[in-house]
Amino acid sequence: MRLVPVLVLTLTALLPAAPAAAHEHGSSSPGPASVAEVRTAGTAWGVDPATGRTTLTVDESVDNAQARVLRAVADRSGAAFRREPGRLRLLIAGGQAIYGAAGRCSLGANVRASGTSYFVTAGHCTRAASTWYADSSRTIPLGPNAGSSFPGNDYGIVRYTGAVSHPSAVYTYPQLLPITGAGNAYVGQAVCRSGATTGVRCGTVTGLNQTVNYAEGSVFGLIRTNICAEPGDSGGPLYSASTGTILGILSGGSGNCTTGGTTYYQPIMEILAAYGVTVP
Repeated sequence: MRLVPVLVLTLTALLPAAPAAAHEHGSSSPGPASVAEVRTAGTAWGVDPATGRTTLTVDESVDNAQARVLRAVADRSGAAFRREPGRLRLLIAGGQAIYGAAGRCSLGANVRASGTSYFVTAGHCTRAASTWYADSSRTIPLGPNAGSSFPGNDYGIVRYTGAVSHPSAVYTYPQLLPITGAGNAYVGQAVCRSGATTGVRCGTVTGLNQTVNYAEGSVFGLIRTNICAEPGDSGGPLYSASTGTILGILSGGSGNCTTGGTTYYQPIMEILAAYGVTVP
């Protein structure tokens, strides 16, 4: 019996370009009135638990003129302003790879409702493809999308119709870690993520309820960590290795696994509630 425990995909080059207005670079408008209104691509904001201050972060795609506007917004809002290396982007692939018509992603978690089996992954993955396979030649079917939400959220759900085994586990290269349940992340928590591109990487939760403004749209209420990731890791699971609890699925991030990076995750409890499913 072939095991396909956790699957995922890569989207940076697969999504259509966002309308120019979504980027706001070079805009002649006076800019947003507060940090909460910022929708500039390449930015993220949320409360820094170490200082208790709202922090507006910009990546290297934000030019100096736009950065000055955003710094002024941060100052008016009483928020800290910070630049980070790299570019915020969607990262499609993770745990163990899954394949759609447009490319590769990762499965975040196997779930169930009323005897029917599904898996969840990133919404920017399910936006790019409607049917999923366990192999790159697309000969081993997994199933079709049963729901998708992106932007705003970044999650999607796929109903299993194929005969591939789908245990409740994370693929940790090369072992399987049984998933015992789902839970909420907390700041300072030791966590790991699994992805098809970079395997297992670990770190800590550094923030909750974060907003990320990708070029493709804004996503709200995310978990922030100091774990690196690269294209192909999106959709994969964030979990506690010590308890086997799944906490979220990878949305995107900045940086890389050579010099380090920051990653953001859609909380798993929100996904389970949205679709009325449970972790087996």
